[in-house]
Amino acid sequence: MTTVDLEKLREEVTAIAELTNFSRASLIPVLRNIKEKYRGIDGEAMQVVADILGMHPVEVDAVSTFYAFLQPETQGRFVFRLCRTYSCELAGKEEVAAQLQRDLGIGFGETSADGAFSLEWANCMGMCDQGPALLVNEEVYAHLTPARASEIVADYRRVVEDEAAGRSVDTRPAGLEVADIKGAANELTFSIIPAGDGLAKALAMSRVDIIDMVRDSKLKGRGGAGFPTGIKWNLAAAEKRTPKYLMCNADEGEPGTFKDRLILSDHADLVMEGMTIGARAIGASLGLIYLRAEYGYLRPHLNEVIRRRKEAGLLGQDIGGIEGFNFNIMVAMGAGAYVCGEETALIESLEGFRGEPRNRPPFPVVSGFLNRPSVVNNVETLAWVPCILSKGVEWFKSIGTENSTGHKLFSVSGDCARPGVYEFPFGITVAQLLKEVGGENAKAVQIGGASGRCVPEKDFERRLAFEDIPTGGSVIVVGPDRDMLALAHNLLHFFVDESCGQCTPCRLGNGKLLEGAEMLRDGTCTADYLEELKGLANTMQVASKCGLGQTSSVAFMSILEHFGDEIHAR
Repeated sequence: MTTVDLEKLREEVTAIAELTNFSRASLIPVLRNIKEKYRGIDGEAMQVVADILGMHPVEVDAVSTFYAFLQPETQGRFVFRLCRTYSCELAGKEEVAAQLQRDLGIGFGETSADGAFSLEWANCMGMCDQGPALLVNEEVYAHLTPARASEIVADYRRVVEDEAAGRSVDTRPAGLEVADIKGAANELTFSIIPAGDGLAKALAMSRVDIIDMVRDSKLKGRGGAGFPTGIKWNLAAAEKRTPKYLMCNADEGEPGTFKDRLILSDHADLVMEGMTIGARAIGASLGLIYLRAEYGYLRPHLNEVIRRRKEAGLLGQDIGGIEGFNFNIMVAMGAGAYVCGEETALIESLEGFRGEPRNRPPFPVVSGFLNRPSVVNNVETLAWVPCILSKGVEWFKSIGTENSTGHKLFSVSGDCARPGVYEFPFGITVAQLLKEVGGENAKAVQIGGASGRCVPEKDFERRLAFEDIPTGGSVIVVGPDRDMLALAHNLLHFFVDESCGQCTPCRLGNGKLLEGAEMLRDGTCTADYLEELKGLANTMQVASKCGLGQTSSVAFMSILEHFGDEIHAR
């Protein structure tokens, strides 16, 4: 950690803590500020934070060590984070990793002797369609090759040299081209919805009628769980306690998923319009966009959209001339924890705790953020709400299937000619999707990210819908020559790294499954032990506390089921 003036640090922490009346909710913003500014969080800094927030330093340390972006160890001026999840592996991340180690002169998990660079692995950073992907502080680079990686290192070295010489420089080398975070692969409905039309219609309706309209549309959560949005809103609206909160879950950490990145970059107004409609329906006074740490580069854009909406009277006091309809939106940054995509873990994080899922009941609609009624909706879910208000319930129900209405955005990556974000109606078959994206020769498709299932070629006529193959949107195409055990190993490694460790089945079970995959790879796994692993997977699915542990074995088990001959032949 760089030298710290403790009095100055105390002033900085106090200024941030004042924004939340010195509540614990300011802890993660405080720690993010310290880590970004001083590159580490030492014991003295933790003591200062603890004193100001009325906590014990051990509590501060427990939160700091939980999140990838808040680790207390000192890091370099520039932190290189290379994505190691499966889409980037298919694109050649191992060669890029080797080049980065050569050029930086350090291994993964190390910092250079001069304190200029750190090199780390990162779990999915939402650039799966453009892998291999690299994050340098908050700048993201994609389509990496070893030669491109060398250029990036060389340019950042020049920045370090210029800073050492006292020359004024930008923190990002001007010559480097950052990744393209925008642009869908086909036309999105979001692009043709008149701005503000959905909100205008909602403001002319009663709160009950808004909820009824969303319920009648059969809109289900687009984050993967598929809970009916209208029912969730109705439950929160029925609660009498105030204030109420509406949270946009933008913690898009599922490997292979990047649709929310595009929605937030291209259609942030639509998302916030959906949040405002939801706030009117349930009686919420504050909206929070929980933005994953890896999407920090989107924060200035989102704050600018919020500012414009406030100036236009679309946020703030008496929105739409309706007395007492007061609603504001804030961006709250995550700090690097996949489990915070689970709604109660997200709420714990917002309150300044480790992102560990809560026991339910009570559910967030009864007792959520700060123990008040709260609704958590996915980015895509909220974006569809103004579309439904604008174009009508019957329009939305005419698309998709009886139980899976509407369009769905799919994040497509892997071994296909045209990766990207696509909009298709629910009910499309896997084969139809593969034809659209140029992946007809695939031998398997990993649907739903690391927590989803592996679908073999014989099942490509199955439909992508809640009643058949449900998905939050991740579609990773696996080509004919790929090693299926390598896919299983990659996904299990992800879960070992991302388990919050709170419950035993998930904490220990994922490690045992990973060991089993390695034994299969090495040819040392017996048939009896493999049966024990299958029994362990079943136990994890029923005994784990949250969806992470309940689904972390699904991909491995489906790969064993459909590609057992290939694996055992080793």
